[in-house]
Amino acid sequence: MTNLSNNPLHPKALRYLTAVAHLGSVQAAAREVSISASAIDRQILLLEQDLGVPLFERVARGMRPTAAGELLLALSQRWKADLGRTLSDIKQLQGVSQGHLRIAAMDSHANGLLPEFVHIVNLEYPGVVLDVEIVNTDDAVRHLSEGDVDLVVAFNLKAGRELHMVCVADLPLGCAMTPTHPLARLPHVSFKDVAAWPLAAQSRALAIRRYLDRRHHWLIEEARPPLVTNSLQLLKSLVRSGTHVALTSELDMGPEILEGSVRFVPVLDKSAQAQTIGVAISANRALPRVARIVAERLGQHVIDYLARVRAVTQPDTKRKKATPR
Repeated sequence: MTNLSNNPLHPKALRYLTAVAHLGSVQAAAREVSISASAIDRQILLLEQDLGVPLFERVARGMRPTAAGELLLALSQRWKADLGRTLSDIKQLQGVSQGHLRIAAMDSHANGLLPEFVHIVNLEYPGVVLDVEIVNTDDAVRHLSEGDVDLVVAFNLKAGRELHMVCVADLPLGCAMTPTHPLARLPHVSFKDVAAWPLAAQSRALAIRRYLDRRHHWLIEEARPPLVTNSLQLLKSLVRSGTHVALTSELDMGPEILEGSVRFVPVLDKSAQAQTIGVAISANRALPRVARIVAERLGQHVIDYLARVRAVTQPDTKRKKATPR
């Protein structure tokens, strides 16, 4: 794969500016790009003269980009992204199924559906390099609209002018607990059932907690959770230990459901609202063919993974399938 940071098609002035901004000094940037410090300093001075504004300010810890410098850094990132897509398209014109795909995903996917998907891509598309960034839904949409990533898999995505949905599936709310917990014997639970037990609650940084605060604020207060966290791994550990229950989705608890260490019981309450999981690409930017193929493959993997989990959680009921778009 071509190193985009040193590619001659990437303007050297932008490369030098990016290196100085990331490393904090001209000398460190010179070592990074293997060119003299004076040459880098000269390029930055020429840019400042042409633009009529300073691009860096000198602070105690080195050089920090000004507002104008930050704008040029964003331009450099867009240039690299466009260059990467163009080089990938050129490879495909040569008949080589190669590419560098950037994916934004959620923390709960990191030990669930993502490892399997990476393995699938390695087997089916060995020339494709994946770059996976773990973010929240808001940042995933922002990265996609700004061209920082090629596709996203995230909760509660909404189709619009900027998003083309490749796949969407409902994620009904449920209660996760150890298989020996008294609630595990029930076919379904209500919010009042859940509130009677110690609740491990997600922090307000996560979408599911904001939903619960909006619609079921009383539940958080009544349950008086002894733990509030943005760490899904900590929440899972407490659920597996049997000391807590958690309101979450079957996708969040997918690995634990499949291995049998967690029981997932649906919340049947007329006020309960399902979340969604979706795979999306930009509606405003053309993707290389291999990127579209991998996006569709990720959508299919989401469908297949949910089907496996629901075969455990809902073995005797007709399951609603995810919807390819």
